Parts: sequence; structure tokens; C-alpha cells
Amino acid sequence: MLSNEQYSTMSKKSPIEQMMDHQSIRKFTSQTIPQEVINTCITAGQAAFSSSFVQVTSVIQVNSVEARTALAQAAGGQPYVESAAVFLVFCADFQRNQEICLRQQQEMPTGFTEQTLIASVDTGLFAQNVLLAAQSLGLGGVFIGGLRNQPETVTKLLNLPQQVFPIFGLCLGYPDQNPGQKPRLPLSMVLHQDHYSTDGLAHLETYDDQISEYYQQRSNGKLNLTFSQHIIKTVVKEARPHMLPYLRSQGFSTH
Repeated sequence: MLSNEQYSTMSKKSPIEQMMDHQSIRKFTSQTIPQEVINTCITAGQAAFSSSFVQVTSVIQVNSVEARTALAQAAGGQPYVESAAVFLVFCADFQRNQEICLRQQQEMPTGFTEQTLIASVDTGLFAQNVLLAAQSLGLGGVFIGGLRNQPETVTKLLNLPQQVFPIFGLCLGYPDQNPGQKPRLPLSMVLHQDHYSTDGLAHLETYDDQISEYYQQRSNGKLNLTFSQHIIKTVVKEARPHMLPYLRSQGFSTH
């Protein structure tokens, strides 16, 4: 793991600046990442909140070229899964706690939907810490939810046991692009006071124009897509109805 002295020489932005400056990076240089850097990032991930301190996240660093190729295909043909210096798969993992209980001759109830939620939330927090740590060290990355397109394939490739399932992957590397930031929703559409309100939707048309302008600039005029059009396109495509039977096959969300 990196020493405090090494970290202080590499970190140039405050945590808030790093968060505000986030961009999804999909093109990387050929520069390798020292394992101690990855270890530091994973340790930062472990520092994230854990519901009741159950620590139900495991991370698989995939080094095999063949496995990377197969995972890229399973994720929908995303080439950066292969080209990134490092590819990590973040998994919800209740198997470890189940084993702990068995060693103490205590049966652990499994299959509760709440366990699926806990593992998913905690793993998301863990992974966000990892990416923020990586960005502070000059790396860039992008999360790969496409692994859930073929979760059975991912499970076989990574030899995942019962009570473990892959939530998403993370490509990491030294950035070879500066794609610009996608404008986020207006705060008025996200932050509600005292009760839920739909008043913020009054700003949707202006936000649609912002997103359309962003896509046109990024694509040199080849793509003209508003946020509303993006949502319609995405929610039709991303249902993944196979996830419930898959989760149940892994011992999750059975009741």
C-alpha cells in the first residue's frame, strides 16, 4: 500500500474537487498500474460505510487476458474491459459471513431481499471510494454495469459460489482522453424539502437543451439527444428481467 508521503505527492485536488471533476474514462494509455496503487484503492474502498459492519463486498481483480476478453463480450462488447490497465469486478458476498457462522456452528438465514439490498448498497459505496481514491492518484475509470447482461457467464468465469453475485465492473487506467463532464440534473429536481415534489420538472426542458448541446459537442454534431430521449431509450433497453431468477439461483432474494 502507498505510504502517506507517496500519496501526498500524487494528490492535487481536494475530495470535493475530485468528485465535481469526475468524468467516465474509456480510453487509457498503455502505462501499467503498480499493484500497490490498486491495493491502496481497495483499502480506501474498505473504509466506506458498511451496514451493521457486515462487510459483504468482495473484489476480483481480473488479470487473465482470456477472461477479460470473455467478460468484455458478456458486457455487450465493451472493448475497454480489455484495454484498461486493470479490471475489477465488485461482488455482493454473503458467502464469507455464512462460512463464519458455520465455523461457529451457527446457521445464518439467507435469501432475504434485505440482504440483497444491503450487499448492493454497501458494494456501491465501497466501489465509489475505490474510484475516488484512484482519481486522486491520477487514474481514471468507468463502471461496467453490462456484466449483468450475462450474470451466469460472469459467475462461471469467476467461479463465484452461492451467496455471491457480480454487481458491476470497474475499468481503471491512466486517462488517454478528456471527454468532458455530462451536465447533471438541476439541484431543484434532485433535492426535495420536507416532502417529495414534482415541481423541479419545470426545469426539464432547459436541462434537455443542455444535454442535447453536450452530445452535439462531444460527437461533433453527429448525435442530438435530449435527456428525455435518453431516458426513454434506456428504460426500454435496461430492464434485465433475467436478474431475479439469477439472483434466486445464487441464493438471494428468495423471500
